[in-house]
Amino acid sequence: MMASAQLLVVSEDHSPHKWRVPLKEDVFGAFMAKGGPVMHKVFGDKSLFGPLLFKKFFDPSDAFPLWEFEPSVLLSDFQNPCVDWFQTEACYVLKTELSEVDKSSIRVYVENGKVMEISGLWNHKSESRASLDWRSGNWWEQGFVRRLELPENVDWKRIEAYATNNTILDIRLPKTSTECNVQQ
Repeated sequence: MMASAQLLVVSEDHSPHKWRVPLKEDVFGAFMAKGGPVMHKVFGDKSLFGPLLFKKFFDPSDAFPLWEFEPSVLLSDFQNPCVDWFQTEACYVLKTELSEVDKSSIRVYVENGKVMEISGLWNHKSESRASLDWRSGNWWEQGFVRRLELPENVDWKRIEAYATNNTILDIRLPKTSTECNVQQ
């Protein structure tokens, strides 16, 4: 049986200066060269949060129009990708693996009804998170983010997010005036 916990989707931003340091390709290369298995899992080629997912370098803190592309086209070079997205008549669905991530740190934020932001920290034991404003510096050293442009026909106030079995993030984006019923 799959255990599923609903996550809070918020629309208020309490970190206005987040993501102000862009992740550049040369910095990412050096970061990955010294990184361990957790960093490679979070930012790897098959991850939604990796800047190379879309066959070219793309800073995950910049909004990406994911829903304008067919999954089979963007993911065609990957066997067993860790991300899946599709749409039904009623909603858009995004599913991605989140192993090696601190599940309590996952945040889903909707900015002005136009951009959905998914962020969180991976399991770190070394620093106190209470004093760490990880999003305003070299955020990739502490956590991950992916910002996605929302389709125009999404009812952003009804977006739902679930963490299933602590490994899968499942986000439902209902289309305007529909009910989103998809098997978890």
